Amino acid sequence: AAMDFEFNDLQRMLKDGAERFVEKEYGFEQRRQLASGEPGFSDDHWATFAELGWLGLTLPESSGGFGGSPVDTLVLMEAFGRGLVLEPYLPTAVLGGVLLPHLPETGHAELIDGVAGGRHKLALAYAEPQGRYDPARVRTAAERDAGGYLLSGEKAVVLGGHVADFFVVSARTGGGPADRQGISLFLVPADAPGLTRRSYRTLDGGGAAELRLDGVSVGGEALIGVEGDGLEPLERALDAGIAAVCAEAVGCMAAVTDLTVEYLKTRKQFGMPIGAFQALQHRAVDMFVATEQSRSMAYMAAVKVQLPDAGERRRYLSAAKQFVSEAGTRVAQEAVQLHGGIGVTDEYAASHYFKRLTALSRWFGDARYHLARFAALP
Repeated sequence: AAMDFEFNDLQRMLKDGAERFVEKEYGFEQRRQLASGEPGFSDDHWATFAELGWLGLTLPESSGGFGGSPVDTLVLMEAFGRGLVLEPYLPTAVLGGVLLPHLPETGHAELIDGVAGGRHKLALAYAEPQGRYDPARVRTAAERDAGGYLLSGEKAVVLGGHVADFFVVSARTGGGPADRQGISLFLVPADAPGLTRRSYRTLDGGGAAELRLDGVSVGGEALIGVEGDGLEPLERALDAGIAAVCAEAVGCMAAVTDLTVEYLKTRKQFGMPIGAFQALQHRAVDMFVATEQSRSMAYMAAVKVQLPDAGERRRYLSAAKQFVSEAGTRVAQEAVQLHGGIGVTDEYAASHYFKRLTALSRWFGDARYHLARFAALP
């Protein structure tokens, strides 16, 4: 069956708003300035995200959100990719947006409200030093303690963890190191005693953190969802993350392709623009085609990410992530090749798209991981 990809009115409004925001606030020099300071993005922008309803976009209406769909997220993320937006939208609004509704109703209204209102930032601490990309490989332990749990372990590459004031942490309440059963999710405040974080900047201008938990005590109300059944909601959140980074990569690819075509038209060699050479025209067309194919894959991912059947969902999302990761890397490399030396300088945008596409190809599993995951499906 053919898919109809006409955006609805809300999505067109979102698209216009996001593109206007990027045009106005994300000129290349403005972005470089933000990236070089602390915290590496703009608090004013974050407040704007809240005002425009972007931070509560995917939260259910019952929680004061907009009940938006993954296609709404795609529209935003594609614009964010074009602008190389630095704010930690993905960990808070996308990953958090999937997991927050699983919190017990009581006692968390303020948190959910605070996320939508821009007062709280979240990060998902699921990966571990020895876990590669597999969210089931969890050694962090949660032991029952008077009325709650004690968490101990280490978490690696926590996206947005450098600025989060709450973490969603996966920990074992049962099972062995790679069992799918026995993983539980907990909400842990960043200032909890026994929690230490080491923050750093990522290659693409964002930020992350390594976490160490030494007997961090949380109450029973910190449990997200059902004890021992945390892997299913966690994988749903990661799938939403995959769909979102596919869309962001498409925005990056489209922008860096435009940039390259513009350069080919203006850069002169042998007395004429280098875009007049057919060999270079073909390479620019290949970049354009790869971008458009990736766009189709990103749309497919956004439409399929809410499928109830995990196996079927995984089939589509792994296919999309594998394709977009490879195409994004290829487009980024071509952009640098066609620009020559200027393409890798910090003063020029192409190098920053290259870095972001390289990073996006790795988040939530690289091309090789998803190819293997796809191949292993029944």
